[in-house]
Amino acid sequence: MTNQQSNLKCKIAVDAMGSDFAPHNDVIGAIQALNENKNFQLFLVGDKPAILEVLNKNNVDHPEENIIHAPEQITMSDSPTTAIRTKKNSSLVVGATLVKEKKVDAFVSAGNTGAMLAASTLIMGRISGVSRPTIGASFPNAKNKFTMLFDAGASVDSKPQHLLEYAVLGTIFSREIYKIDKPKVGLLSVGEEKEKGNELTFSTHELLTKSNLNFIGNVEGRDILNGNVDVIVCDGFVGNVILKFGESVIGFLKSKVRSYADAGILNKIKALVTRSVLKDSLKDMDYQYHGGVPLLGVNGISIIGHGSSSPLAIKNMVLRAKEMYDLNILQKFEEALKHYAK
Repeated sequence: MTNQQSNLKCKIAVDAMGSDFAPHNDVIGAIQALNENKNFQLFLVGDKPAILEVLNKNNVDHPEENIIHAPEQITMSDSPTTAIRTKKNSSLVVGATLVKEKKVDAFVSAGNTGAMLAASTLIMGRISGVSRPTIGASFPNAKNKFTMLFDAGASVDSKPQHLLEYAVLGTIFSREIYKIDKPKVGLLSVGEEKEKGNELTFSTHELLTKSNLNFIGNVEGRDILNGNVDVIVCDGFVGNVILKFGESVIGFLKSKVRSYADAGILNKIKALVTRSVLKDSLKDMDYQYHGGVPLLGVNGISIIGHGSSSPLAIKNMVLRAKEMYDLNILQKFEEALKHYAK
């Protein structure tokens, strides 16, 4: 490791055993991120012999002291809370512990989502003012910007205070990452009128109205993509359904184009043109370019990715972690939340 590398402040740990294609995709994607932005130290966490094998096969020279041996692995079928208690030497638990002990600033994993949520919350802990962390999902909108949705699945039984915190965290994230000066905040409901909804939306509407956030009132599902709102808050059960539906759109459209192409040579030519247009126009909806989803509210930078993450997705997860570090986003969360303490 060079003197320049050792002096770098930002340290990012990557779960090398997390994805369905570990350790190859995880290691290669992390190295690609380092090649694109060398202003951080990269730590690879997982089975050291397996990591070294990937590095050697791809002729990559990476400091061995930056490979953290973690021989156990939490699988997608493991119970999250049980796994983090019983598999202390797993890459996921070791990575979260590195953040807790301030040995790294961020942890990136495409492993078991529930275990990553549990490890980030229970091991890293929560920042002051947060009663429940939240996952944020980015949706491209009609105004060539992004609409953030909170919560996208960290919890399924949110209370009004939680949604207020999501709105605060989401506002800071949208302002810092997407450079929106005063993000518009909307409350997802079944109608724009404040009288429509359920007990959760009624109570949350009152809290948001009293806040100094740029709250524009209730919004509907169609507002996620039309660009009229920047941050939308909702219960994690609803948010996760929306996220999973959105992730299915590209695959569905591709299958429709393939089916159309099978109907003859003329249709095949049309489909080739359509496929190219779809690929370019829907690029913003491809999770690989977002990399993963940030878990906001924990005392560290935590990025959660798909189990099927490609090297490109892993690379973008790491780069998002670096961006959040550079923006000092955790301190900005804490400062903003002081005004909304219970």
